[in-house]
Amino acid sequence: MKFDPSVVFANWDILADGLLITLKYTIYTCAIGLAIGFLTAQLQLSPWRLLRWTGRIWVEFFRNIPLLVLLIWIYYALPIFFQIQIGKETAGTLGLGFYASGFYAEILRAGVQSIDRGQTDAAVALGMGYVQRMKRIILPQAMRRMVPPLVGQTIMQLKNTTLLSVLTIPDLLYQAGYIASFTYRPMEVYTVIGAIFIAILFPLSALSRRFECKEVA
Repeated sequence: MKFDPSVVFANWDILADGLLITLKYTIYTCAIGLAIGFLTAQLQLSPWRLLRWTGRIWVEFFRNIPLLVLLIWIYYALPIFFQIQIGKETAGTLGLGFYASGFYAEILRAGVQSIDRGQTDAAVALGMGYVQRMKRIILPQAMRRMVPPLVGQTIMQLKNTTLLSVLTIPDLLYQAGYIASFTYRPMEVYTVIGAIFIAILFPLSALSRRFECKEVA
């Protein structure tokens, strides 16, 4: 059988809809992951043991549970246990957002702790409070170190959205399967899908490497 990607481009409108949904979920879940991750990182940096352990439990739970299991559990199990209705869009957003938060939290925590302790001591000596220290001294230095791993995790998050298809959310991979079902050209369809992901993610990877080179320099 001849390799013929034209059958895929003939249905480009379907793929375009799936791509928009994939990008939408990536943006939403990254925002949720960063927000929760920042709060969780602050808990882990707290001087109080209870708060530190609360943050640590959150991180370890969501970093170690498989994402597919998490998505299925939120969508199918939570309604049974708590007698509530959860739409597939909500389940997908929460699952991906919570999963990402565990990884973002570790990146943010490690970035803050990578700053030399003397910087904090100097800020305290100047009479700065915690918020002032973080805003003026710690975070500006830590952000440069955190950007490469944050970009890398965002790349992973975009790829993780492919699991939304198990909840029948019409993302890019779900639409690819739909096209393959009636064109009988799965090789061409999934080759194009791979090319789309490369086209999106390669610039982000290059950006991450550029920041890494600047940090090393």
